[in-house]
Amino acid sequence: MLIFAFASCANVLCAQDEKSINDLRDALIALSPRTVDPREATLLSETAHRTSRQCAREYGVTGDPAVHNYLIHIGVKKRGICADYAHDIGAKLKEFRFKTLVLHWGAAWAKESDENNGLVVTAKNQPFIDGIVLDGWRRGGRLFWCAVKDDWEYESGRHGFLGHLGGRARTGITAWKEDLQETALLQPEPTPTPKSQPTRKRKR
Repeated sequence: MLIFAFASCANVLCAQDEKSINDLRDALIALSPRTVDPREATLLSETAHRTSRQCAREYGVTGDPAVHNYLIHIGVKKRGICADYAHDIGAKLKEFRFKTLVLHWGAAWAKESDENNGLVVTAKNQPFIDGIVLDGWRRGGRLFWCAVKDDWEYESGRHGFLGHLGGRARTGITAWKEDLQETALLQPEPTPTPKSQPTRKRKR
């Protein structure tokens, strides 16, 4: 019975991820239907979802991510804060050297107690604010994603006392800002150009 329960749970998670993978792929293409390569959108979505799950397993996350953060704080766990997810998922995505999609580093309420870090994906030459947030931490390894502008959990009206009480004062003002220094680290290194061989003079 226990094995059956685990298998059923795994199947449900797999089905949830597959739907989310397909939906994110479609959302990425919709960023710029004429320029975004559907193959890149599919690869990014699949990799982000699966890497997020893998990160949670490697970090030993078993429940509420806030509790996991506390365990890191007291030294029981070593990794698994939001920045770890962003770094590790970003490093994996960086390997693919996307040409029609761009990775950005996003920070909400940076350097405050409620700080969250995540990735933001845009189409090429598209502003950060029009991108899609990828957040592995928020749901403990199950990738959360949505448009930056639609992330109501990280609107300015939810910060501070109102936010902690679960207030939903919609302001339309996102707390997500781009960290340009971290964004630069997410960009693939330029492909080295082959050095031309010096021409040898023929001996007469």
